Amino acid sequence: MTAKTERSIPFIYKFIVAIFALAGMFLIAMVLGAANTTIKDVWLALTSHVKNEQILIIRELRLPREIAAVFVGAALATSGAIMQGITRNPLADPGLLGLTAGANAALAITMAFIPSANYFSITIACFIGAAVGSMMVFGIGAMKKGGFSPLRMVLAGAAVSTFLYAISEGVGIYFKISKDVSMWTAGGFIGTSWRQLQVIVPFIAIGMLISLFFSRQLTILSLNEEVAVGLGQKTTQIKTILFFAIILLTGASVALAGNMTFIGLMVPHIVRAMVGTDYRFVLPMSAILGATLTLLADTLGRTINAPYETPVAAIVAIMGLPFFLFIVHKGGKTLS
Repeated sequence: MTAKTERSIPFIYKFIVAIFALAGMFLIAMVLGAANTTIKDVWLALTSHVKNEQILIIRELRLPREIAAVFVGAALATSGAIMQGITRNPLADPGLLGLTAGANAALAITMAFIPSANYFSITIACFIGAAVGSMMVFGIGAMKKGGFSPLRMVLAGAAVSTFLYAISEGVGIYFKISKDVSMWTAGGFIGTSWRQLQVIVPFIAIGMLISLFFSRQLTILSLNEEVAVGLGQKTTQIKTILFFAIILLTGASVALAGNMTFIGLMVPHIVRAMVGTDYRFVLPMSAILGATLTLLADTLGRTINAPYETPVAAIVAIMGLPFFLFIVHKGGKTLS
């Protein structure tokens, strides 16, 4: 009966509802904040050339910030879904398996040794760091038979992340750039500019397109690798391409917004409970829901203690840690 009820609502209707929820959350995020603005101000900022204090705040501060929240949330949720699919590990998350910590360490090293590096160079460094961090985690997991079990991977991720964060902190202290590194990696969207978006958004868009193009292959991989091989899939090549997409999505997110864990863990579980295990549906819905959740976290961070800001990473962690413990308690099973 339950399965029949789930099938009775086509995916397209669920997706349309999710789009409207995202649009509504985006409007709320644009209106609410320390400065008093209205829906009319938002409309004028988006559709006219009128200039006053409220409209400039919306156009130059809030709009790029919320666009960043949309893309980062979508990127982290999508990369988390891909990781869970490839590894068949329900606890996989870019922040839990070393990618975020690796990008963070690479960012600190780049700022220390190449102080004149531009934003594009720092972004490339974050990609390299994310790749190195994940390879360390998977390398430790592969050292022992059965090493890719969810618990072992999470433990390896915790150890590697702690090590990489220590490197980041050590570099920051030694080269006296701790404040700069902390401001960059605190996990938020303060000060996001249009120029930053011009650099980062294309990388996220490419990563999203790659993941969607290989969503059918990912669905088969997530169910059984032997079946995928039997169907003629070149699993190594597909995993490599999808891993490249994960690095693009995670590295770009860290370069833009710093460290944010748990978005990539929570969202795919919620989405699979809504649309099933077909990644042709899971990935686009994860992107929409991840963007909506990140907008919500950013709005809460700007409003609950206005005019002061609560770090978005802290808001996400408050939501994500209980969810993580709940999934662990269920033995790694999805919500469906």
